[in-house]
Amino acid sequence: MTRLSFAVAALAATLGLGAAAAEERTQVAPEPPAGMAVATFAAGCFWCVEPPFDKLDGVVSTTSGYTAGHTTGPTYKEVSRGGTGHTEAVRVVYDPQKVGYQKLVDTFWRNVDLVDGGGQFCDRGPEYRPAIFVHGDEQKQIAETSKSALAASGRFRQPIAVPIEPAREFWVAEDYHQDYYLKNPIQYQYYRWGCGRDARLEALWGKPTS
Repeated sequence: MTRLSFAVAALAATLGLGAAAAEERTQVAPEPPAGMAVATFAAGCFWCVEPPFDKLDGVVSTTSGYTAGHTTGPTYKEVSRGGTGHTEAVRVVYDPQKVGYQKLVDTFWRNVDLVDGGGQFCDRGPEYRPAIFVHGDEQKQIAETSKSALAASGRFRQPIAVPIEPAREFWVAEDYHQDYYLKNPIQYQYYRWGCGRDARLEALWGKPTS
């Protein structure tokens, strides 16, 4: 089961999408405002990656999109079909005076199946692979130290399957994907439950504390 087959019908019905709109080329994300920093994470369905970061004080915005591929202006249909090399990801713009990158990495780990490199939950394939895309040496060091600590903790029987890679161009996904969990809460919750995301995260980390 993939998100494309599981939810696209409900999505189209809800938003009245046309073929032309679905095939619009995407654009590269703009530079963040002065004083702000950027972090990029992939943890499967980007609809589900936005909410945990939006809850953090100091996060200015989250944007769903595509990165790490070879296609210019990739569309959702192209990425979902495979062959673009792109991965669904979320770009987090944050105020480093209010929230540190370490906190963002910790939030990422709690919202990803870190031992599954072949996709995430019900969504399979490289377009749904997990990854941390680092912007500079400081982020790389923090991410690698965090990953090493988890690997050494003995908590997981399998090796951690989340690569740490340099950030590349980030293509902003179509408007109907942005804040999907806020625009379509019923469809979002149905998808999230049907995909088994929360059940798997609870198995990995225990029940959430908040």
